[in-house]
Amino acid sequence: MIEIKNCPSSLHEGLDTYSRKASKLLFGATKVSPILEFNIDEFRNTGRIVEAMHRISVSGVQEKFPAVVDNGMISIAQDGERSTHILKPAPWDKTLRDRKQIPANEHLTMQIASQVYGIRTASNGLCFTPDGQAVYITRRFDILPDGNKIPMEDFASLVGRNEQLAGKQFKYHGCYEDIAKAIRSNVAAWMVDMEQFFTLVVFNYIYANGDAHFKNFSLILDGQDYRLAPAYDLLNTSLHVDGDDLGLDGGLSQVIEKSDVYDRTGHPCRLDFEKFATKIGLVNMRVNKILDRFMTLPDEARQLIDRSYLTEKMKRNYLRIVNERISRFVRTSG
Repeated sequence: MIEIKNCPSSLHEGLDTYSRKASKLLFGATKVSPILEFNIDEFRNTGRIVEAMHRISVSGVQEKFPAVVDNGMISIAQDGERSTHILKPAPWDKTLRDRKQIPANEHLTMQIASQVYGIRTASNGLCFTPDGQAVYITRRFDILPDGNKIPMEDFASLVGRNEQLAGKQFKYHGCYEDIAKAIRSNVAAWMVDMEQFFTLVVFNYIYANGDAHFKNFSLILDGQDYRLAPAYDLLNTSLHVDGDDLGLDGGLSQVIEKSDVYDRTGHPCRLDFEKFATKIGLVNMRVNKILDRFMTLPDEARQLIDRSYLTEKMKRNYLRIVNERISRFVRTSG
């Protein structure tokens, strides 16, 4: 049995279950048990054959189970039942380093994005199997309380990327400027969402999310207009796989000249993000305000890392990786 000392959603201290506020946000109910009544292995398709992978990815090998909440308990949705939540246990791929820590990693990274940087994220938390395995849970923001589904489209579709045209790794082919152009073309109030998108791109770099591909950004219908959907699938992938700094092959942009630091070290710095922000139409004063927040590691982020459900070793590694990214970010040409 897992010992719960902090809210498995907000990570507020001294709680052995979800806080009332977090539970209401995540489940729409104030009392939901964080302990599942089943072990996730009961629902795995153990006969599934894993195709050879040409690119290392975390989310691409992560199983997702549709879930519902009924009478204060989380359960797997039955056939034909509209799910309201998604469960993501530790991936089955044993080649991933410390794979059982991935649910706690994603939960922590999502909470830092939301609580520290004000990034709109899907409501999320952890729940636990009877034998103590952590399972990531997120509330589906595309499902209304009456069960109707809100139209939503990821950027792979919006920019015309698919397997037939670009091969199995289609979601990685391109650059973040491609997404920015699609936001400007499809969102009426594009400047507001462009700032949110830019903040998320910087966050993914600092917090080492190397799997931020086209399908991990979406637009969702909000009233009569499409808006940038809340962030999802955020995690520090460097804890589990070796990969690039940025999730797309083309980086920030394929036409912006790299800074001297980027050319010399192979890693972008603040100047590269400033150039990217200008390219996608953001105002310098607003951009500087966003980037200033990533120049150091906020105390709030340290506290969330310390209160997270990562092991002590993984907490140290998480901190080390983020501090290393910040040191790259603050470099200047000399």
